[in-house]
Amino acid sequence: MGMEDGWRDSAASWIACQGEAGDYGRRFVLDAPMLARVDLAPARLALDVGCGEGRFCRMLRARGIATIGIDPTEPLLEEARRRDPEGDYRAARAEALPLPDGACDLVVSYLSLIDIPDLPAAIAEMSRVLAPGGRLLIANLNPFFTAGLPDGWVRHGDAAHFAIDHYLEERAEWVGWRGIRIRNWHRPMSRYMALLLGQGLVLTHFDEPAPREGGDPHAAARYRRVPYFHIMEWRKPDLVSSAP
Repeated sequence: MGMEDGWRDSAASWIACQGEAGDYGRRFVLDAPMLARVDLAPARLALDVGCGEGRFCRMLRARGIATIGIDPTEPLLEEARRRDPEGDYRAARAEALPLPDGACDLVVSYLSLIDIPDLPAAIAEMSRVLAPGGRLLIANLNPFFTAGLPDGWVRHGDAAHFAIDHYLEERAEWVGWRGIRIRNWHRPMSRYMALLLGQGLVLTHFDEPAPREGGDPHAAARYRRVPYFHIMEWRKPDLVSSAP
């Protein structure tokens, strides 16, 4: 997620867009259900894969969870360290996590899978660093949404619809808003499921969250018409000792 993906050039605009509280989708759609899953079980050490400017790391640390944030975009990590000097933020890619096997009992990917070119390597690495019994918590753009990128909403007179096309074709698209221009990957849902199941992980939760009350009512209406996001929680099975 460096210059070739637009992230370095877009870092300043991204930081300005997110502010301290995050954008609408994070604040009013994803944060509450993601934190509800975090709160279900105590975590000794969490890893935030693709932490960006560190917003969700700060939320985890505010809950008393020791958290490591990794991201390959140095300007975003600099902002994370500026806002959270006591935090642990490391330059690294999801495809090569700088942690030993089984180091974390909570791994979080908060809207980062769409940015990762080598998804099989990243999923394998997230599973590798997850301790037996640990949880992988994912918030992702819904493939029904990414299949409409880059055009998305199409207007015909007074009516608008969201155009979905080439759903089964895995591809990267350049998307832009508010001075940000980055590359997002569309993959069908079956691709994500096959890779996660292939690691022996067990799906324990799935949701397509609706907007909660508050915020811009026009944005809420838009997020209710199209499934922008989904949340998945996967558990790594406990080790089972074999009888002699």
